[in-house]
Amino acid sequence: MPYRILVLYGSYRSDRMGIRLAQFVVDGLSALGHDVELIDAKAVGLPMLDRMYKEYKPGEAPAVLEELAGKIRNAGGFVFVTGEYNWGIQPGLKNLTDHFLEEWFWRPAAIASYSAGRFSGARAATAWHGTLSEMGMVVVSSTIAAGPISQTLSAEGQPIGEAGKALQRAFPRFAEDLLWWVEAAKAQHARKKPPY
Repeated sequence: MPYRILVLYGSYRSDRMGIRLAQFVVDGLSALGHDVELIDAKAVGLPMLDRMYKEYKPGEAPAVLEELAGKIRNAGGFVFVTGEYNWGIQPGLKNLTDHFLEEWFWRPAAIASYSAGRFSGARAATAWHGTLSEMGMVVVSSTIAAGPISQTLSAEGQPIGEAGKALQRAFPRFAEDLLWWVEAAKAQHARKKPPY
């Protein structure tokens, strides 16, 4: 059964390398027959957080927030593609994520990280795990990581070299873990309303 999956990416830099990993994830999940959409924080262009979506009266939220809220509510699961900035998470992706709260509740998320160096964004992935859990998501244990990203994926998001082969080998387990939780969440939602 195909599921609706959002892949969220947050770099605002002019020479964005992480878009390669985002495209790799979109392509991989699409190849498995799922309905996958890339949500690029830079393209969405939300301002720095002032008011969350829920803080607007019904019908008064900016159109971009209304549209994105609908996409989040209609998704079965999420992949957060994160770079590592000074041992931390990207502000663009965090800002996009923070505009919403209840829309994320009771659904699974997976983390794909990258960096220009050999640590592949591992520290950002660790930070995102706690953040997403606090926002009401079930974060799957499987992750994928690309680093150095320029030696792992081509500009089109295709695996290159030994690092690319390793990423390709890791992807099936990553996808299966996320999709198992997507299926489990869908079944549970049909059986019982979330507690709040």
